[in-house]
Amino acid sequence: MRIVRRDFVRALGASGACASLPPPLWKGAAQDWRERLAADPLRPQYHLLPAKNWMNDPNGPMHWNGRYHMFFQYNPNAAVWGDMHWAHAVSEDMIHWRHLPIALAPSPGQSDADGCFTGSAVDDHGTATILYTGVKTVAPEQATLRDGVHYFREVQCLATSSDPQLLTWTKWNQPVLQPPRDPRLAGFRDPFLWREGRNWYLGVGSGLFKQGGRVLLYGSRDLRQWGFLHPLASGEWTGKESLNPVNSGEMWECPDFFPLGKKHVLLYSTAGRVIWESGVLDPQELVFHSERRGILDYGAYYAPKTQLDAQGNRILWGWIPETRPEAEFSAAGWAGCMALPRVLSLGSRGDVLMHTVPEVHALRAKSFIRQGPRAAVSQIADVKIEDLCGEILWSTASSRCNFILEDRSGPWWSVESLPQGSSAARVTVNGISAEVPWASHHHLEFHLFLDGSVAELICNHMHAFTVRIYRPPNGPLRFRPNDGPLTAFRSLQAWQLLPISPDRLTT
Repeated sequence: MRIVRRDFVRALGASGACASLPPPLWKGAAQDWRERLAADPLRPQYHLLPAKNWMNDPNGPMHWNGRYHMFFQYNPNAAVWGDMHWAHAVSEDMIHWRHLPIALAPSPGQSDADGCFTGSAVDDHGTATILYTGVKTVAPEQATLRDGVHYFREVQCLATSSDPQLLTWTKWNQPVLQPPRDPRLAGFRDPFLWREGRNWYLGVGSGLFKQGGRVLLYGSRDLRQWGFLHPLASGEWTGKESLNPVNSGEMWECPDFFPLGKKHVLLYSTAGRVIWESGVLDPQELVFHSERRGILDYGAYYAPKTQLDAQGNRILWGWIPETRPEAEFSAAGWAGCMALPRVLSLGSRGDVLMHTVPEVHALRAKSFIRQGPRAAVSQIADVKIEDLCGEILWSTASSRCNFILEDRSGPWWSVESLPQGSSAARVTVNGISAEVPWASHHHLEFHLFLDGSVAELICNHMHAFTVRIYRPPNGPLRFRPNDGPLTAFRSLQAWQLLPISPDRLTT
């Protein structure tokens, strides 16, 4: 969901006056906004995003009839949060997308009159079925979602499609699940589903004020009549006071739960971070026992959702939000994009590992290859990325290194690593820092994707740093070490990447 999104963009917007910016694009002629969006150097070229306006959470990704379907939160009327619909796109490879008509829209007078919020999609014996959170404005004492401005009651709703292309959806005539009657309830949204045998299980993001976030577990045989079981997992309150319970850890948004390797993994978004926990699901009690915990991405990454691909791999999707003031992205006419899909696996210690899907290799065009061992600094400096559209893959021979991407105006992006004890390094990416265990043989591996204002970095297949950079480059970006002979390289590969559409708008 999005209350955290509203707080986030409201705070940014208050700090940035943009009187010189042009009016929002949706108010101008169609040809005008199309030309301006297509020419925007900050707009990604190979990340999924709508032609214009606001997007956020991935919703119900699924592989259906040989194609990948992605739904996501979308405002069709403006480049700011509000009036949430389910947008829809389809792909053969999870990289090249084609936009389809909106799948779900609010129904006036109904339980989702003020928004079709986040949810999941499943195959129910050949029928594509969506469960999502519907919201409607109510009196404050009836609300489950409050921010001092909006008072929404959250219920879980159902829609089905018998269309092979999933173009048309029919909503169930009433909510399938109402919120608990608990005055301490801090939220009730973002359902996920799984099936075991004849039974369906539904988890809903929730929490209790001054206690902590939790996932509430329900059971059903038909996806329409649900019975409460117990909390699947619970957390602790941070002790901080906040108007938004998500910011204080009293509410878990966008949970997801799935088997991975020999364990189960729980994902949830709270206090501005996406947390992963790996552990064991008690098959009798249906309670998750966490054994290991970490941060999925240290940067601008939120509300992830997973799916299985055609080969049975667990694929992770996430939303990359804007980090510039609301006035700026509203005037730009677009906000947010989908992160590149990542394949998840489980390490030997129970850590969640990740790498981008191999399908992204289809975007590789011009290649720069400088392979070690200990490649010369002069060779590395020859790598240039044009149009903010590229990929760089490299590894170092030690835990001490410093790299920058620069243009004629100076540094644009940087990563620095310093030894942290005997088994880890402190990695800092554009000011965002995390402790990263060494890979085998005490070296570090980096995989960077650049696309407009987006930079996604994965270090040692475990620690991700997604950042936004809003300075159009002055010429091509050059990749080079920033500490001279102190950096020893094991290998380097780099590619110019192709856009997924000729105009940045049709996909």
